[in-house]
Amino acid sequence: MNFLLAFLGLAILVGAGDALVRGAVNLSLRLGVPAFIVSLTVVAFGTSAPELLISIDAILADAPGIALGNVVGSNTANIMLVLGLPALLFVLDTSRSEVQKTYLTMLGVTVLFIALGFIGPYTWWTGLILLAVLAIILADQYREGVKQRVRPEEVEGASPDMPGWKVAAFLIVGLIGLPVGAHILIGSAQAIAEGFGISDAVIGLTLVAIGTSLPELATTIAAARKDEADVALGNAIGSNLFNLLTIIGIASLVGDIPADASFLRLDFWVMLGASILLAPFIFTRARMGRLVGLAFCALYAIYLGAVVSA
Repeated sequence: MNFLLAFLGLAILVGAGDALVRGAVNLSLRLGVPAFIVSLTVVAFGTSAPELLISIDAILADAPGIALGNVVGSNTANIMLVLGLPALLFVLDTSRSEVQKTYLTMLGVTVLFIALGFIGPYTWWTGLILLAVLAIILADQYREGVKQRVRPEEVEGASPDMPGWKVAAFLIVGLIGLPVGAHILIGSAQAIAEGFGISDAVIGLTLVAIGTSLPELATTIAAARKDEADVALGNAIGSNLFNLLTIIGIASLVGDIPADASFLRLDFWVMLGASILLAPFIFTRARMGRLVGLAFCALYAIYLGAVVSA
């Protein structure tokens, strides 16, 4: 029953998150906000809303391990699984990708995040540091975005002909569904952890992390089928950036998030190592073929086995 409730919570979160993005995007465009700003902020924050609500609810439920495990586990899954599986199925041709700068930013943020974890728990002052870095990155992307012309119909979730009542309905569903889904998921995740005698962090690194990575997986598979490797890479790298800076940045303002010994000993380094594994494909633009995809998925399965058996 708890597993069913966990999947129900995840389903509500995914659906509510999508509804919130659609409603917020179309409301912003109706209010005259430039399309590239909507894409840069509203879409980016909206797609991170499920993970944010999960982390906040976990802290309030005195299960901060789920909050940190969700982010660290999702970042690892976003590379090893979300990129590995599409590469295994379709092959990712990265020769046209232009994500070197964003990739280096993600690596730098990952190192900063790990360093803060070793200093002590993620608390309000570390949250402010992470959010300040996010502001700098958004300002830089804004400067670059001013030079580009993004049409409203090119923004994810935009529907120029959507009636006002439908925009309102999407917003209401998103704003109500997100906290409800997060509450159901966290409650069932804690019950599963207690039932199996494992820590909240393990549940966060596995069940919750994989569940919250499913939307990114679906998007990446769709991009791989259309031979849009740059979209797939950008989706994974951008999601990892927002997870570290936005989710933990905001959640740590709600309550302290300690990094258990298991994170310092294994999980942080796996997250960083997975990110470094992308370097050859980012800078040499070598294809991520089926053997690479198989290796990524196999390494991820080995990591999950190590987490569960620890």
